[in-house]
Amino acid sequence: IRKNTVAVVTDGTAVLGLGDIGPAAAMPVMEGKALLFKEFAGVDAFPLCVNSQDTEELIRFGEMVGPTFGGINLEDIAAPRCFEIESKLNDALDIPVFHDDQHGTAVVVLAGLINALKLTGKTAADVKLAISGAGAAGYACVRILRSFGIGSLVVCDSQGSIHAGRDFSHNPAKAWIAENTNQEGEQGSLQEVLKGADVFLGVSRPDLLRRSDLERMNPDPIIFALGNPNPEVMPEEAEGLASVIATGRSDYPNQINNVLAFPGIFRGALDARAHEINESMKAAAAHALAGMISEEELSADYIIPSVFNRRVSKQVARAVARAAHDSHVAHRMPKGIQL
Repeated sequence: IRKNTVAVVTDGTAVLGLGDIGPAAAMPVMEGKALLFKEFAGVDAFPLCVNSQDTEELIRFGEMVGPTFGGINLEDIAAPRCFEIESKLNDALDIPVFHDDQHGTAVVVLAGLINALKLTGKTAADVKLAISGAGAAGYACVRILRSFGIGSLVVCDSQGSIHAGRDFSHNPAKAWIAENTNQEGEQGSLQEVLKGADVFLGVSRPDLLRRSDLERMNPDPIIFALGNPNPEVMPEEAEGLASVIATGRSDYPNQINNVLAFPGIFRGALDARAHEINESMKAAAAHALAGMISEEELSADYIIPSVFNRRVSKQVARAVARAAHDSHVAHRMPKGIQL
């Protein structure tokens, strides 16, 4: 069973919209994740809710169950512990270890942004992008957007902008952000950082911004307010001001939802017998997602495929398997994939 089985591992410390509720209360969410794996990609996923918040114990747990599974999907583990757990398990195991709260979000964000930039005529190198949130999702989004070539990235946490003058010796992820973004050394609140920005990405908490804050941005801004269930700014606040609006919610257009990414990413990785999911595979997934919207279909209300589009996981899986082969982490190549 190993070739088609993924462990969904959590300690229940960062469940979406609920926070630290523990492993028992997190079980229904993990069961839902397993159902999505099966429904959209035919992957047999099994929830493993671990009764420990000790980082070393979670790493050891992953090492011990690794021989049973073809991959491990880490889920709802709080930052910054999630970074160390994923990194050490990737080093220790010969199967993909993927923290979906980080990379699933980042992949879908990049896919949506590719099409939003195309629609508005903006280029990645010329835009300023302000991010609210430097946790798991924020950190991964920074990394993938930086690799994509975004010209200027400024990240804010609850204390304001992250810059080289702040001490992050206790948090390696924020230290990396401070070193690799905000080259102009901007200081101040999120509202101050928004001045002159072309894109806002929110992966933090609700009700941070008002229309007056968005008016500080450059004309026709792109707004990705992904706080869930309530975004950083409601779409109604940005109507008539923003050129493109995306949220994490299903009751508005352009839902940025991880289910567009993780089933296909694992399907492709499993089919290719990849021993990891690397940056090339994540970028390939994002471009495959973006490419599913034709130029004729592309509009302000349609920059990302529907979560119910059955072609999504297949397209993503093919792109991921091909990228795994090209980056030399695949042990085989599925039939029917042109190299």
